[in-house]
Amino acid sequence: MIGAAAHRPGPLRRPFSHPAELVSPASTPSHLLAWFFVLVWGSGYLASKTGLQYAPPFTFLSLRFAAALLVAVPLVLWLRPAWPSGWAAWGHVTVAGLLMHAVNLGGSHSAQYLGMSAGVTALVLSVQPLLTALLAVGFMGERLAPRQWLGVALGLAGVALVVWHKIDLRAVSVEAAFAVLVSLTAITLGTLYQRAFCPTVDLRAAMLIQFGATLLAVLPVAWAVEGLRVQWSWPLLGAVGFLVIFASIFAVNALHTLMRRGQATRVTSLLYLTPLIAVGLEWLMFRVQPTALTWLGIAVTCAGVALTAWQPAPRAA
Repeated sequence: MIGAAAHRPGPLRRPFSHPAELVSPASTPSHLLAWFFVLVWGSGYLASKTGLQYAPPFTFLSLRFAAALLVAVPLVLWLRPAWPSGWAAWGHVTVAGLLMHAVNLGGSHSAQYLGMSAGVTALVLSVQPLLTALLAVGFMGERLAPRQWLGVALGLAGVALVVWHKIDLRAVSVEAAFAVLVSLTAITLGTLYQRAFCPTVDLRAAMLIQFGATLLAVLPVAWAVEGLRVQWSWPLLGAVGFLVIFASIFAVNALHTLMRRGQATRVTSLLYLTPLIAVGLEWLMFRVQPTALTWLGIAVTCAGVALTAWQPAPRAA
């Protein structure tokens, strides 16, 4: 339902096909949204790795979400979205945002900052589609076909093959392992929580609420624990800019739009493809040649995603 303010005429009102879709209007095909999400999410690994060289994790997140608010506030004032109605709705949006942004990113960034390799981090976080499938079947009433369970397992196995050569378990500390497991739990629960409790929330309004709540959560930690240490540089600003515009705004909204359109397990299976994008970018940017095992993993992962996401055509009556 659109609030009354959304019906007032005005020259600045921008038409949208659905009030909840910020950057992914209803006319945008799902497969385009899916590929956009995968490309941006995979690129985010390198952007985060770059940013963490110049600022510790919670300071880096404070910079990221402060910049995100600078972008989101004028955008929301221009678009005039429908705000959540009632304190309960505001609370659900806030909880989902804290899980997906503050806790998830705080955990994954801390794990890398504490020495966990990108390969181990990617492998652990790639368990999300399997965890999502278990929770969706157990608590949300979803039903998965046997081929989808096979696809989930194949996808995880393929990611393991892709990142296997980068895994050094000797470099994994207890603190880093705990941080990445917190990240995995938070992104899984946050995604399902928003789908369950905020199914019709206007994503434009939710974006601003969640950015503000995240900044309020991470800034005190950055100040108390890290002293807000920053080495200002152009690569840091580029990483923050990319993550704000493309990841926090466009990709997150694309993910939530896809979740509203389809089965949770099918959508989150796309996350299996993000390490593949990271491998491809390393090849293009740093000439890191993929091994034969990597190519095998890519093939297995793609097969797993295809089995999970494929929908048979409806039979003619």
